[in-house]
Amino acid sequence: MLRTPSRVLTGALALLFLFPLLWAAVASVSPQGGTAQTNGWGFANYVTLAHYQAGIGRYVLNSTAVSLMTVLFTLSVSLLGGYAFAMFRFPGRNALFLVTLAILMVPYATLLIPLYVLLNNLGLQNSLVGLALVLTMFQLPFAVFMMRISFESVPGELRESALVDGCGSFRALLHILLPAVRPGLVTVGMFAFLAAWNDFITPLVLISDSAKAPLPLAVANMRQQVMGIVDYGATEAGVVVLALPCIVLFLALQRHYVRGFMSGALKG
Repeated sequence: MLRTPSRVLTGALALLFLFPLLWAAVASVSPQGGTAQTNGWGFANYVTLAHYQAGIGRYVLNSTAVSLMTVLFTLSVSLLGGYAFAMFRFPGRNALFLVTLAILMVPYATLLIPLYVLLNNLGLQNSLVGLALVLTMFQLPFAVFMMRISFESVPGELRESALVDGCGSFRALLHILLPAVRPGLVTVGMFAFLAAWNDFITPLVLISDSAKAPLPLAVANMRQQVMGIVDYGATEAGVVVLALPCIVLFLALQRHYVRGFMSGALKG
């Protein structure tokens, strides 16, 4: 009997959160004045979106490249960092970990101008690689924290038995511990992908070439028409295109995502 009210409540909350996206999806194909779809229902707004400047394919490719690089960099660094913080004892370990987490308290927008200058000196300003490196830096505090609790939730006997059998620390990580912390890796990777895919402020500051703009920046630039009038139809079509990969990714990985968050809760 107790399950029915909880299911009704969760269903109502799901509809509440899905309503803005459903509204955007319907509005993107419905007739609206001042848009490409003025008469009847259709996909004229998506055609406008597809042919904007370099084309939506180019902007989707840019966003995909940045997001995948951000995921790769974040997983590589956080995997090694979380393993080191969880499995090794060294002077200043806890202090260094707290300093890493303290980065979360700094508004990332305040760091963009110094990072812009740094990337310009390194020759990475206005490049997708430089953008991915900056987005990785913003993800690392949470990612390292997530991987540390994932490693700490693994029984220590696994690593000890691997070391006794002759594995070094790196081989033990790759062959024994890596499969055990897969849910944490999935969680970190999904957070990194979603953050990189949807980020607007960072590419706005770091990317000056419109051909290298990711999709959120392109959608924001496209919505402005003559005399500052907003093209709501094309904007709503862009919102739908932006949201679809996030929804598909979450639905495909939700089981690992929940397990990753629960990995540290049941430790000990």
